[in-house]
Amino acid sequence: MSVRPHFLTGLIGAPIAQSASPAMHEEAAHALGLSCHYQLIEVAGAGETELRGLVDGVRRLGFAGVNVTFPYKEAVVALLDELAPEAAEMGAVNAIVVRGGRLIGHNTDTTGFARAAAPFVKDALDRPVAVIGTGGVGKAIVFALERLGVADIRIFDADRARAAQLASLLPAQGLTVADSVEAALDGAAGLINATPVGMLPNKDTPVPPSLLHAGLWVADAVYSPLWTPLLLAARAKGARVMTGRELAINQAADGFRLFTGHAPSVAVMGEAFDGVMARKARKD
Repeated sequence: MSVRPHFLTGLIGAPIAQSASPAMHEEAAHALGLSCHYQLIEVAGAGETELRGLVDGVRRLGFAGVNVTFPYKEAVVALLDELAPEAAEMGAVNAIVVRGGRLIGHNTDTTGFARAAAPFVKDALDRPVAVIGTGGVGKAIVFALERLGVADIRIFDADRARAAQLASLLPAQGLTVADSVEAALDGAAGLINATPVGMLPNKDTPVPPSLLHAGLWVADAVYSPLWTPLLLAARAKGARVMTGRELAINQAADGFRLFTGHAPSVAVMGEAFDGVMARKARKD
């Protein structure tokens, strides 16, 4: 009897107990006749020394690769042996591939978000899109919007220096740093939350509901809960909305391909994601 190829993968970040990634990766592998164990590696408040120990463990313990999420997408960059071009360009990594003992950083948030958001941006490429938050996922989203052809991207972050640093990476791309959420949204066609605000157990919103209206499309990178306070408020105002579902599934599919060399079924990953969300809803 032949032995199914086995892959050890995982996720580094905090908080990640609600992650749908284990189900998506393991069920995608099963559908391909592969074996995969996806390990959640939840470590809060890790400094450089502890984070270096984690990624060196990934190198030594037989991992094919790991995903990286909040708050370490930028912090891991300096700890890797090599960066794929898109990760080097933005200085953020959400997937580390182990090849020949070397750690190679990639960013599948960009490709995943570009596929998810394309139907929303295609009819309004000449109108502003506001991105709230310029950390690791915010960077990836801004690069995705630029590659989709959005001509006017406005970014806002409470840490203005961080927003300015992102703007410096795309100096000729119609990217501006807004002084406030209100300024970012002035005349905008779209709004994207790239902060962890609204992710359980947090129940806040990064944008006052009074700024939302039916002329907007609104997306949230958060998927736990799927319907964040921001999206609920936007839907109530008649705005078109996009949950974090598509970004989660698409970035996971691209990561799976990098880790295993096999193309997963996006449909299978979607079913796995939906199953996790349904089970969580029943518990809540």
